[in-house]
Amino acid sequence: MRQPHEAISVAEHSARLLDLVRPLAPRTLPVGPTLHGAVLASDVYASHPLPLWDNSAMDGFAVRSTDTAAAGAQLAVIGEVPAGSSWDPELLPGQCVKIMTGAPLPTHADAVVRIEDTNAASTGWDVSTVQVNVPVPAGKDVRTRGEDRSAGELIARAGDQLSAARLSALAAAGSSELLVRTAPKVAVLVTGAELLPPGHKLSRGQIPETNSLLISGLLAESGITAATIVHCVDDLAAVREKLEELAPTHDAILSTGGVGPGDFDVMRKVLAEQPGVYATRVRVRPGQPQCAGRLAGGAMIFALPGNPVSAAVSFELFVRPALRAMQGHAQVQRPRLQAIAAVGWKAAGNRLQVLPIVFDHGEQLRCAPAVAASRISHSVGGFGSAQGYALIPAGIEQIHPGDWVEVLRTAP
Repeated sequence: MRQPHEAISVAEHSARLLDLVRPLAPRTLPVGPTLHGAVLASDVYASHPLPLWDNSAMDGFAVRSTDTAAAGAQLAVIGEVPAGSSWDPELLPGQCVKIMTGAPLPTHADAVVRIEDTNAASTGWDVSTVQVNVPVPAGKDVRTRGEDRSAGELIARAGDQLSAARLSALAAAGSSELLVRTAPKVAVLVTGAELLPPGHKLSRGQIPETNSLLISGLLAESGITAATIVHCVDDLAAVREKLEELAPTHDAILSTGGVGPGDFDVMRKVLAEQPGVYATRVRVRPGQPQCAGRLAGGAMIFALPGNPVSAAVSFELFVRPALRAMQGHAQVQRPRLQAIAAVGWKAAGNRLQVLPIVFDHGEQLRCAPAVAASRISHSVGGFGSAQGYALIPAGIEQIHPGDWVEVLRTAP
């Protein structure tokens, strides 16, 4: 493992990690609910027009618009076209058909009269003639073939994530299978002699193990819901064995803790044997010590600091973008917003400060610290209410009430 010399910027560390990313191999899969969250690996075009045919936008009567020009026109009802029907009746002058929303418009009709604009609104559908109370122009309440998208038109691009709306649109446009990248396979390796599962009786020096909940939860919020959680004792041989076991079968391994310079920091010591992994100090608070790279077994490794907020900040800044790049997302970083500081706080001076915040929604977006700015890294209690992060650049010593700050929003 390459050892750090001087601290590097967040941008430098992030760029180095993204350079190491290998996009996952795309797969052609059938369209269905399991594709939700996958990322397109190629552009997709409509195989047919949307809508497929002229159809009714309302329940009513399909008519020839010229037959409705006279007030109170009486039209003969010759049948009914429900949604899904293939019947295409020929309408002679003075004739119409009942039609349901979404049903194909008869070739000889050019408009739809809503039922509420006829006497059928009071007499009911079961009529042989209908009185049209208002004239309707050609095209009234008609959805025209191809008005949404024409055949061959671009529907979605490579790098787009398949949301519910996008997946539905692609199916509507005729896609039956798609070339996609599904979520990377990720393992979370938990070490730490002082850590016990929640609910266990704690002796002096012991604390509940929560980072596996934190990291697996952050992965789930990023669309990776099937992370492998592995616990390991603080032993060099045991950690080495777990990494050798996990690396060939996973795309990425995340760990927290054990990356400092101390004698008991086993993760740093084990990773020192890996030529494709580097240790560095990043000019950020919290989250300065980082180990990352690619293991000989194939997986990328992200060895994060052990303090919970430091780990969460490291995940947001470095891990999430790399995992999104693996899956081929067009945008790997969250959009950055501007908010007004509701209160003042001390910044980190010579480092980027990543401060957990809560938002106040009014006429303008406002934010306030969720934890004390002087003790961010371990303040897991206050962090529980955080909705995002304020990003205060190096060189700023103090944020004053009313200052505009750049923020990342991570929660609804």
